[in-house]
Amino acid sequence: MRARLIYNPSAGREEIKKRLPEVLDALEAAGLETSCHMTKGEGDATRAAEEAVARGFDVVIAAGGDGTVYEVVNGLAEKPRRPKLGILPCGTSNDFATALGIPRSLAGACAVIAGGRTKAVDVGKMNDRYFINIAGAGWLTELTYEVPSKLKTLLGQMAYYVKGIEKLPFISPRRVELRHPGGTLEADVMLVLVANSPTVGGFERLAPEADVSDGRLDVLVLKKTTLPVFVRLARQALAGQHVRDPLVVYFQTPWLEARSTDRVLVNLDGELGGEFPCRIEVLPRHLEVFVP
Repeated sequence: MRARLIYNPSAGREEIKKRLPEVLDALEAAGLETSCHMTKGEGDATRAAEEAVARGFDVVIAAGGDGTVYEVVNGLAEKPRRPKLGILPCGTSNDFATALGIPRSLAGACAVIAGGRTKAVDVGKMNDRYFINIAGAGWLTELTYEVPSKLKTLLGQMAYYVKGIEKLPFISPRRVELRHPGGTLEADVMLVLVANSPTVGGFERLAPEADVSDGRLDVLVLKKTTLPVFVRLARQALAGQHVRDPLVVYFQTPWLEARSTDRVLVNLDGELGGEFPCRIEVLPRHLEVFVP
């Protein structure tokens, strides 16, 4: 089989760039005739994935963090013939790989692809963009756009928390209307998350009932709250117990329509994906992904 490795050279601590020959050796030993493409900027991984489809590759491998996987998914998702997707998680944030149980080590992740086992996973779609793990809106998700890439490289996930603490005094809710098959929710909210997997922002049970192959998206809404209550809920989220709180609304749906009188940006897999109003829906079992 022919594989195209699309890698972000600055992902994480630039590990993939340093160990590229070793990775290519491992993939070749597994019977994958592998060529590679180094991304050079925003949107490049999407274009490279589209080119890989056009050239008839059987496998496309995304090496980087959630942002690299997001771009590659956007290059594959709308194509009628979609190659199998491999993931080498070597970025600052690797939530989707964590949800699938893909090892953080490059050797372990290569072994998963070499094993050949795949799983058909759902893909989320927001307007004309795609996401594989999370669509988020509200003050917390906007931190992603404010953390410099150099800080992310140095501090990893901690960079987001550093920025979050800095922003806490300025938290303000947004008035939103969320329509779905079960009804309509209108509320002042701090956060709206539409999750495909349980793992979001380093919390492994933030959407505790989410399943990447169930044909549904898990919606978590945090209503207007105070800073002390938010800190308490964050602690509960580590154990997946936050969904019982009356300030949290949690439900599953195949689609969601969202609007607001305020400007609300939407974060898709850690990248700016658009803003309200929007329609978010699930494409059931849309991509074959290598899993342990």
